[in-house]
Amino acid sequence: MNSGITFACLFLAALAGSYFMTPYAKRIARSVDAVDYPNERRINRTPTPRMGGIAIFTGIAIVYIIQIIGGFLSWWPQILESSPHLHLKYPLLFLAFATVFATGVIDDIHSLSPKKKLAGQLAAAIIAVCSGLVIGVIDNPFAPGYLQLGWLAYPITVIYLVAYMNIINLIDGLDGLAAGISFIASLTMFVLSLWAGRTDAALLSIAVAGSTLGFLRYNFNPASIFMGDCGSLTLGFTLGAISILSVTRVAGLTTLIVPLVIAAVPIIDTFSAIVRRARAHVSVGQADKGHIHHRLMAEGFNQRQTVLVIYGWTVLLCVGSLIMTQVQTIPRIGIFLVLLGMSVVFSVHLRLFEPVLLHHYDPKTGTDKLVHPGEEGFDEEAEKLGERRHL
Repeated sequence: MNSGITFACLFLAALAGSYFMTPYAKRIARSVDAVDYPNERRINRTPTPRMGGIAIFTGIAIVYIIQIIGGFLSWWPQILESSPHLHLKYPLLFLAFATVFATGVIDDIHSLSPKKKLAGQLAAAIIAVCSGLVIGVIDNPFAPGYLQLGWLAYPITVIYLVAYMNIINLIDGLDGLAAGISFIASLTMFVLSLWAGRTDAALLSIAVAGSTLGFLRYNFNPASIFMGDCGSLTLGFTLGAISILSVTRVAGLTTLIVPLVIAAVPIIDTFSAIVRRARAHVSVGQADKGHIHHRLMAEGFNQRQTVLVIYGWTVLLCVGSLIMTQVQTIPRIGIFLVLLGMSVVFSVHLRLFEPVLLHHYDPKTGTDKLVHPGEEGFDEEAEKLGERRHL
């Protein structure tokens, strides 16, 4: 069986697994009260279960299992053994996936504190590094030779994976937004992985593409289920792992930048949130309504229009990243600067870096109200309680 048919079969397996598992994920979420109830901060107007990540993880896991069985029975080439550049221990890498998924599940049910959630993310990233998922050597862009990262490769990889998990987590604010962005990004990474001859990265990419598309049937506006942290963290971790798998231990500057361009929308959203909250003199973990989707809706777009605009922005960036890998240095720099410039203009127009009104949760009444930090009625301790309740 040729590789094209193999990947098509795996894509359909992921799609079917996610599609048919989603209704069961709804039931599981409701049974443990993992439900987002409407309030002033949330956009949903009806109680909505939030553990759709179960379906996404199922789709990815099915692809992994089918590929192992198919390779063992010689139905097709064993993809997981065809890219020995990182000498990965794939069972250990899958354990890392399971760890971040479990962290998300526990958070969806019990609302973990930020420190406990970060501990789970760090554990997953460390297990991934132990499996061999590490960037060790980088081409020196300023002089002949290589930059030897040495022991720094391990903490850098851990930080990189944790950051990728959180940028997808933070962009998950509208029906179908994070799933759609992940679908577009994974398809782009699939093409790049094939061009680079990294078939293990292509396997994961096509698994994410299939599982997110199957889930979007239920998650696109009006959504009947949200992916929750078990979905957003799993997708972020998977996309981060793919981006590392797509490069060799000797990674050029372009190959390191391209995954960042592909994920530029959630990266910009996360970076602007950090700047915005720092300017407001509040914790970077403080929830607000200054994200890209909030700003677009304030411009008059409805949910679907907002999501489609962000999809379009993501597609533009992904097409640009594909072109960047196929041209010489000067045009490559030019494309990057154009994409960067357009994104900066869009961000400034949406006022992403300006502080906004914050949601103050009153634990006595169980309601939210909008106040500025420092205004009368803004209680930082109560706000922290509300933050833990909502996030």
